[in-house]
Amino acid sequence: MDAGRRLIETRGYEQLSIEDLLAEVAASKGAFYHYFDSKQSLLEAIIERLVANALERVAPVVDDDALSAIEKFRGFFRSIAAFKAEQREFVLQLMKVWYSDDNAIVRAKLRREQIHAVAPHIAAIIRQGISEGSFGLADPDQMARVVLAVILDTGDEAGEMYVKRQAGEIELDAVRRRFNTYQIALERLLGVTPGELRLVDDEMIQMWFGDSRGEEN
Repeated sequence: MDAGRRLIETRGYEQLSIEDLLAEVAASKGAFYHYFDSKQSLLEAIIERLVANALERVAPVVDDDALSAIEKFRGFFRSIAAFKAEQREFVLQLMKVWYSDDNAIVRAKLRREQIHAVAPHIAAIIRQGISEGSFGLADPDQMARVVLAVILDTGDEAGEMYVKRQAGEIELDAVRRRFNTYQIALERLLGVTPGELRLVDDEMIQMWFGDSRGEEN
């Protein structure tokens, strides 16, 4: 899995072959197919581990009793954003193929696993926000799934916008408007004051969606 990730970063997923991977780790085809039935299943395992590592990153934020619910919500988003920034080269290569039809089943499976793993953390933050009086909603466990669905949709939209941005099919202002729409939706779901969440800042947008030559738009 480590070797597969390195090759995806340096060559891209489409260019990665099982033969390249076997040469990298000095293993036989039998060894590979003992654990994975295809290159796609290897990618799925790498992504699952990436998600598990991301959840480990946000756990200290969720468990920090000194933080308010709103601070935890911001910290959750920003911890994930910082984690992705650290994996930038791999994430960029991944987004080139992640939204293809070939990976639709993998995406759907990963989404279900993310909802199962992350919803309890979101529900805990929502319960805290209700007790603090900062979140104006009821039934935190059910609302956690709704809120998480919007968060996951935001991530999917971000990936698709990145691909379009690289192809010159979307302007940076349109990217900003899309993120702002999702933030407004989350604020209304949680019942917080407009503008209070501040989940995606312009520095983050410039880092991922700025001009390919590094110019601002």
